[in-house]
Amino acid sequence: MTIVLETRATPSARLIPTAAAAPERPPFADVVREHLDGLYGFCVRLANHATDAEDLVQETLIRAMRAYDGLRDPARAKGWLFAIATNVWRDQSRARRREVTTVPIDTPDGDDDTFSLFQTIAMEDPFPYSDELHLDFLRLFRDEDVSAVFALITPAFRLPLILTVVHGFSCKEAAAILEIPLGTLLSRLHRGRKQLERGLWDYAVANGLVTTAEGVQS
Repeated sequence: MTIVLETRATPSARLIPTAAAAPERPPFADVVREHLDGLYGFCVRLANHATDAEDLVQETLIRAMRAYDGLRDPARAKGWLFAIATNVWRDQSRARRREVTTVPIDTPDGDDDTFSLFQTIAMEDPFPYSDELHLDFLRLFRDEDVSAVFALITPAFRLPLILTVVHGFSCKEAAAILEIPLGTLLSRLHRGRKQLERGLWDYAVANGLVTTAEGVQS
């Protein structure tokens, strides 16, 4: 006689979900490839030198490759790469005994905090027949001029500008990349903008892009 044992799932067993197969993780090279141009541009602005930027990108990719298994969501790879690049830059700056910040970041910048580019342009009126006064001022600058002004901004204030204005990160994302509170990010972003405004005006005057009222009188 053959005895057949019939096994039936209990109601409780039927409620236990079967484990879903983990999605296949995309290769590291495929994940970072689309962000390489942006990463290089970010590193150029950090290092202010093409050769140093290339070294910074290389070290960033090496660290990223080693840490790739820890990246939970490959869709967030851009911010993850920029955060690694920022930390690499900080480490390299310390190794070269360079100060990452050139002024105390928690003290006012004097005139920079109150300077208004738009008000200055309106008062100086360098384009008396222009209907687009502020736009005409900005059109004076070539890419290399803007880069030169950016390079003079205190690094701690420059980074939030680069991340939000140039690379399109939200303030919350930029704060996460820089590992600082959102309030600190907003404060540094404000001061970075003020330094940028002052830098653009000073650069324009120093390089003869505009003529001030004082310059006309002299």
